[in-house]
Amino acid sequence: MQPNRIRQLWSENKPAVNGWLSTGSGFVAEIMAEQGYDTLTIDTQHGLMGHAECVSMLIALRNSGVCPLVRVPWLDPAPVMRALDAGALGIICPMINTRAEAEQFVGAMKYPPDGIRSFGPTRAIIAHGPGYYAAANDDVVGFAMIETEEAFANVEEIAATPGLDALYVGPSDLASSLGQGRLPPGVDREEQDMIDAIRRILDAAKKHGLRAGIFCGSPEYAARAVEWGFDMVTVQNDTRLLAAAAEKSVAKTRALIAGDD
Repeated sequence: MQPNRIRQLWSENKPAVNGWLSTGSGFVAEIMAEQGYDTLTIDTQHGLMGHAECVSMLIALRNSGVCPLVRVPWLDPAPVMRALDAGALGIICPMINTRAEAEQFVGAMKYPPDGIRSFGPTRAIIAHGPGYYAAANDDVVGFAMIETEEAFANVEEIAATPGLDALYVGPSDLASSLGQGRLPPGVDREEQDMIDAIRRILDAAKKHGLRAGIFCGSPEYAARAVEWGFDMVTVQNDTRLLAAAAEKSVAKTRALIAGDD
């Protein structure tokens, strides 16, 4: 089994730049894989895809050198195991609110005796080789998303979960939850209380020897997050990047047609 790229980067104290795939298209995944990302996350929670599309996207990433991650829909062992069997080398699990839920997530990630993962790596053994079973427990990466008031209150206990690799900050839901509806969802938070909350999650991860990731809306905020100490930064998703590029192209075309400088 080839070393997991994200673990290689972390062993060299380098952050991973992560892309986000929401469209459910293998071709879009292939395009994104050629743009220089270290990791790409297939979003099966809010993305427009089912398992078949997810598998096609994992296949499209195979020869790129990009580490394939999947965000599962929810805390449920079945989609976690299914994504790993399809070849994901890391799982981001949303809405982890307690130590018990974090333990359940870790259990689904790992083969016995470390967990309860059932053996059946249908595509993983093809994609990653015959040494997959022996290496999987140490090689795959599990991110617990911290994105609710309850999770924030329990972040120290969650971070202390044996076998968990990383925490992942979901700024939109975290803002909605901590703000009790006062703050609109969104990334790149500038409110001081939100920055303090984000950095507290980061501190909890580091205190317990974990890595930390965060979803960002801009390269500038991603660079800032790395300065704080984050180990993986997601910079927008495919749909927003496409919309932004199209908007810029159309606006410039109309300005040129109108004769504006």
